[in-house]
Amino acid sequence: MKIIPFWGCMMPLKYPQMELAIRRTLPNLGVELVDIDDFTCCPDPIYFKARDKMKWLTIAARNLAVAEETGLDIVTMCSGCISTLKEAQYLLAEDQALKDEVNKRLKRINKEYKGKVKVSHAVVVIRDDLGLDVVKKSVKRSLEGITVAIHYGCHILKPSQIMHVDDADYPSILDDFVAAMGATPLEHHEKLLCCGKGCMDDELPLDMTEAIFSSIEKSGADCMGLVCPTCFSSFDLGQIMISRKRGKNYNIPVIYLFQLLGLAQGLGPEEVGLHTHRVKADKVLEKIVG
Repeated sequence: MKIIPFWGCMMPLKYPQMELAIRRTLPNLGVELVDIDDFTCCPDPIYFKARDKMKWLTIAARNLAVAEETGLDIVTMCSGCISTLKEAQYLLAEDQALKDEVNKRLKRINKEYKGKVKVSHAVVVIRDDLGLDVVKKSVKRSLEGITVAIHYGCHILKPSQIMHVDDADYPSILDDFVAAMGATPLEHHEKLLCCGKGCMDDELPLDMTEAIFSSIEKSGADCMGLVCPTCFSSFDLGQIMISRKRGKNYNIPVIYLFQLLGLAQGLGPEEVGLHTHRVKADKVLEKIVG
């Protein structure tokens, strides 16, 4: 299976360990990554869209048009990127006049969005196109006994009429992905709460992340698992901020789920970049690699 990876901004520039994990795990599932050079920022589905929705939509359509020229589908690894690209597709499909206006702008750079490219998140491709049995067959190191508190975040699920990924209130896609690796996903009360990154306030994001940490701590999970770089920023750095500002220490390792998959496939911690995280995963690694 050949796909075009859409890396976005945060992964290559801020969290390259996530890109590294994708590059080292997807080929083991039979996926060939075909990189192209012409993508830009998705762009951001929160601040950029709020500032100028038409420019946001035009840039998103340009990225989609670039992929269309290759004849391959786009697969994103970032919840923000999938949110932007899927919403742009939805809006342009619903409004021909809007699509015409966007293509009028794109014509200046000799691009045209036709609406033919498919956009998916990597975990959706694994569930729907490859099947979770492919994940199970790729496992070389047992994750039995590792418990993972899943955090879904906002953008991969909502708005549900656009995303069509899972039940927005009772999702299971990430839980099933973790279970296919051999680990155990644990329920906790705040698994669907926003990480707070989009809040224009100093204290509210910390309130939200602290509520999530408290929920995970009560669950007894070994680590937190997610697929969103923005959420990762809120939780990995957020624990440091809560410790400094509020004197509460959680020490909950935050792991991008493809890093966890890499460990299950037999890769070492540094091969998937776990050593770069602020909150170290030493206790988890002791259970996995000894």
